[in-house]
Amino acid sequence: MSARPWQKVNDFYAEMVQGRVSLSDLFRKETCAVHDDTEIIEDIHENDIDSAPAKDRTGRWARVTFKVLLSYHGGSFQGWQKQPGLNTVQGIIERSLGKFVDEKKTQLLNEKNLPIEGCVVVAGRTDKGVTAFQQVCSFYTWRKDVKPQDIKSTINDAAPGKINAISVTEVSREFHPNFSAKWRRYLYVFPFNDGKEAELSSQVEKDLNEHDYAFTLDNGLHDDKDQIEAGNKPTRFEVSKVNQLLSQLEGKLLSYKMFARDTKASRNVGPPTECFVFHARATEAILPCTQAGSETKIMCIELVANRFLRKMVRVLVATAVREAAAGAEEDALLKLMDATCRRATAPPSPPDGLCLVDVGYTDFDKKICFIS
Repeated sequence: MSARPWQKVNDFYAEMVQGRVSLSDLFRKETCAVHDDTEIIEDIHENDIDSAPAKDRTGRWARVTFKVLLSYHGGSFQGWQKQPGLNTVQGIIERSLGKFVDEKKTQLLNEKNLPIEGCVVVAGRTDKGVTAFQQVCSFYTWRKDVKPQDIKSTINDAAPGKINAISVTEVSREFHPNFSAKWRRYLYVFPFNDGKEAELSSQVEKDLNEHDYAFTLDNGLHDDKDQIEAGNKPTRFEVSKVNQLLSQLEGKLLSYKMFARDTKASRNVGPPTECFVFHARATEAILPCTQAGSETKIMCIELVANRFLRKMVRVLVATAVREAAAGAEEDALLKLMDATCRRATAPPSPPDGLCLVDVGYTDFDKKICFIS
């Protein structure tokens, strides 16, 4: 997959973060969330938990919590999570929020010879290269003089053009970006190679060169085409077939441990591996012209679930394309849930195409979806 025009996707996401384009431009229609001068007009999935905080709090309830809606370009960072020596979204934001830390915490950090930084909690950590359209995080302080606009301006000055604080609002202390969330939505943009694939409409011709993966009928994606007999290489897949495979996941609570990576496939302790998928669809679309060049034909995959495991979306995308190319039955992804080895599913697709669209705090409504 690495030979595909991922830079065009990267450029589109960069312009999206800067407010020049929106995800709705991919589908040529207005949607529930609209970029307008870096402001978001948010739809009805905002939660009642975001209502005005209680007055006259005392003790540990006196702290003020802020909800921050963020957009950032994945290609500019080494992921969300703060790590020593790496340029991460969390690291930049927490350093910028250091100026709002209360006096008691500042003194404590000084005594420990630690940098004066804020502490943010996020709805979901994104990997290196993954973009976010409306990521949600929160920050709290005991200072009473901090205003939402101050936080917004400070974050926007931290990495101009790469991180955009869309909105900052004061919320209830009970609000938690992760635990309060009822669903997350991801969009994966899969670019078709110029020329041949653009002429195939819903059929995508798969390049089988030494830099690309061959979609095969066995249990994996192979980057060495010599491993596969030439006569057995599926070279095309239909977007409609990918849509058919994914749609079978909707409305079911299933264990996605075979589609996860960097977690133990079999574990008796820790978070469960069951996820409930509300929406899983694929369609063809057009990547708008950017400063880099012309329009590009793409496949968009939209996934909404109550939770996602590590790299689950990227493995689902790669496996769905592989199974579509192989002409698998429509329940192929469901059957893979019962596999005993993760080699039965494909390696993760590149992170360049993945975008965390938004996070919901009320019941999911399909009306917000890009793909029906």
